[in-house]
Amino acid sequence: MLVKTFGSAVEGIHATIITVEVNVGKGQFGYIMVGLPDNAVREGRERVFTAFRNNDLEVPRTKITINMAPADIQKAGSAYDLTIAMGLLAAAGDISADKIEHYLIMGELSLDGTLRPIKGALPIAIEARKRGFKGMLLPKANASEAAIVSELEVIPIAHLRDAVDFLDGRREIKPLVRDTREIFFHAQADLPFDFAEVKGQENVKRALEVAAAGGHNAILIGPPGAGKTMLAKRMPTILPPLTLHEALETTKIHSVCGLLDEQASLVAHRPFRSPHHTSSDVALVGGGGNPQPGEISLAHNGILFLDELPEFKRAVLEVLRQPLEERRITVSRARLTVEYPANFMLIASMNPCPCGYYNHPDKECVCGPAQVQRYLSRISGPLMDRIDLHVEVTPVPFEELASREDGESSLAIRERVMAARERQLARFKGQPGLYANAMMPNRMVRDVCEIDRQGEMLLKIAMKKLDLSARAFNRILKVARTIADLAGKEKILPEHIAEAIQYRSLDRENWAG
Repeated sequence: MLVKTFGSAVEGIHATIITVEVNVGKGQFGYIMVGLPDNAVREGRERVFTAFRNNDLEVPRTKITINMAPADIQKAGSAYDLTIAMGLLAAAGDISADKIEHYLIMGELSLDGTLRPIKGALPIAIEARKRGFKGMLLPKANASEAAIVSELEVIPIAHLRDAVDFLDGRREIKPLVRDTREIFFHAQADLPFDFAEVKGQENVKRALEVAAAGGHNAILIGPPGAGKTMLAKRMPTILPPLTLHEALETTKIHSVCGLLDEQASLVAHRPFRSPHHTSSDVALVGGGGNPQPGEISLAHNGILFLDELPEFKRAVLEVLRQPLEERRITVSRARLTVEYPANFMLIASMNPCPCGYYNHPDKECVCGPAQVQRYLSRISGPLMDRIDLHVEVTPVPFEELASREDGESSLAIRERVMAARERQLARFKGQPGLYANAMMPNRMVRDVCEIDRQGEMLLKIAMKKLDLSARAFNRILKVARTIADLAGKEKILPEHIAEAIQYRSLDRENWAG
């Protein structure tokens, strides 16, 4: 008897329906699987057969042929165990085949029949609804994640027996229902960090507010213990809250990597990713035989924080240049090409020199000028040009550290950031995918960032003294436009240009003297 069951393969953040054709026919016992399965899929035979025996289910002792279509797509991973198991039982006549065609079935089997979680449940659920399935059977641990997709019955399965009884009509399992909007807006109210906890550092807070308002990349330069990491961790709290669309897009990426908790359904806060400086370029941009998202995609719609930037390998940093411009990453392999979104803000931090105390107000630096220059030269000029704000972080005096007064809260700063973003949304209305000044293409800069004669002269002097590139010129104008938006001004004034230039004053040539 031939029975068709349905699973799914995930490529990038999109799913494809896989038809698993199971034929149990006459002849000597044999097991043949075709359709480009990898080793993990082939090894599923032992998991499935052992789970059958441990649950008093019959293993068909005839010729078994399994075809996974379309045959030109690689089937990878262990998530097809339950799909194949249900097809075998239905083809052998041990359970009814009436319900099977209406449900997409995925799950990894333990030897005792318990179901383990799978990766990519959310994109799979989205594709199942799109293709008109009534519902899907999947491990209980993935049910909350998949249940955010409306108009699809999500049947949580804890054990092989649950799936057998449900499909055979002997047991009713209620679909898991989640109110997506309620979960999303409730989770947004809880902020893990707050700028009110930061003592002093008003100039740095101001710079980060400008960065958040315009979506600009920033680098914090200062000695150890000055608070660079503490400030960076609070950046997501002053960014505008995720929209529901952004949350779904971000959740899909985390779902593909299997990073969602059992109780998690939506990523409600902007991601904050902080890879270690020993990370490889593949870990950062993504890749592998079956390409997986890297840190830049996991930071999509959020913050990528690179601590101790010069300690990263140069080749690793150079791969950031294209994603910073295009806001996506394409991973190409001989078999397939996968595109992942990578619309992130880059926040980096670094010491000013190898010992960490160059320009320190109290401690003496033991590094010579050549050592300082070599240290800073580990970051290439093209990458530095893509970082809009260079901010000096100095140690906080004791009097400010000992103060009992809280600083300005993240919510107060966020209100100003959101007001500035609303002005930008109005400005870029009708421009798809453009909602922040940092994303503005160069052809728009001259029209949107118009400056008067005084501002032009100020910028000309800065360009010559700091030896800035043409890219840096445009970025100064974009930052000045953001500062004007924060001030509620239609035109860019000379003081806005002056503040924007100040955020380029830590350029390498200037910083190292």
